[in-house]
Amino acid sequence: MDRKEEVREFLISRRAKLSPEQAGIPSYGELRRVPGLRREEVAQLAGVSTDYYTRLERGSVRGVSDSVLEAVAAALQLDEAERAHLMNLARTANAPARRTPRRPAQQRVRPGVLRLLDGMTGVVAMVQNGRSDVLAANLLGRALYAEVFKFAGPSGPDTPGRLPNQARYLFLDPRAGDFYPDWRAIAATTVAMLRSEAGRNPHDRALNELVGELTTSSGLFAALWAGHDVRIHTTGTKRFHHPVAGELSLQFETLDLPGDEGQTLFTFTAEPGSASENALAFLASWAASPPQTTITGDPAGGSAVPEMRPHAQPGPHTQGKLNHD
Repeated sequence: MDRKEEVREFLISRRAKLSPEQAGIPSYGELRRVPGLRREEVAQLAGVSTDYYTRLERGSVRGVSDSVLEAVAAALQLDEAERAHLMNLARTANAPARRTPRRPAQQRVRPGVLRLLDGMTGVVAMVQNGRSDVLAANLLGRALYAEVFKFAGPSGPDTPGRLPNQARYLFLDPRAGDFYPDWRAIAATTVAMLRSEAGRNPHDRALNELVGELTTSSGLFAALWAGHDVRIHTTGTKRFHHPVAGELSLQFETLDLPGDEGQTLFTFTAEPGSASENALAFLASWAASPPQTTITGDPAGGSAVPEMRPHAQPGPHTQGKLNHD
């Protein structure tokens, strides 16, 4: 990923999203040839010269102070995730260039964290990295995301022991539209999270390969990636249409593991007394029932995942949700 190009396209995309009215600049009914603010207007709001801001927007951020970047972020009304992304882009642009992208060692989840996952029996719990690889999950997590684990993909000489990946499942498995009722919103959030990760770790070879794979395989991923949106995902509600448990609406929380850089603990719980709580309890009972489950391989550490029973298959594929052209 070219850092200067990343900076340029990010700043242009943010400038195009901000109208003169939002920035407090009177337009007097003037017709504009381009959406959003002009460069000179951003420069004025940031307190820098137009020439200086133009150089920034061309990707020349080497040596630019944090105070100037903060002023530009304020002028463009960037949110927390966008501000952090701009700072990361500048930081990595100022770092010495690597001749070849590094391939990080496969991340392992510490035994203590695995025991913690297995001890969370009434909660869906899993550990992911910034590339949306699932590194470990407890039994209930593997039961809820069984389709994601099944879609880990075949291993080969170039992909030994490939981990289950949420983004790969979302964009390459046509059944993902059935599993996620809010598929498009989740897809947009996932791409925005990958964009944020790319800003933090531009030399992550596995991330670059994942983005390349999805960009060439999914037209929607390519369009979302080109939007340069970024997001910090900490809490919210996610809906599922599970082939065994049916409809679930679960509250998720995330916690970065400070002792394991780049790893995040995700937990999902149901509202007490809700239909989703009953469905989650049924799924937990189903997953823990030895006569009705078989054990598969363990590509990501943690508890084994029960395979889906033959009669518990997803319904007909939802049409029109996926676009891989």
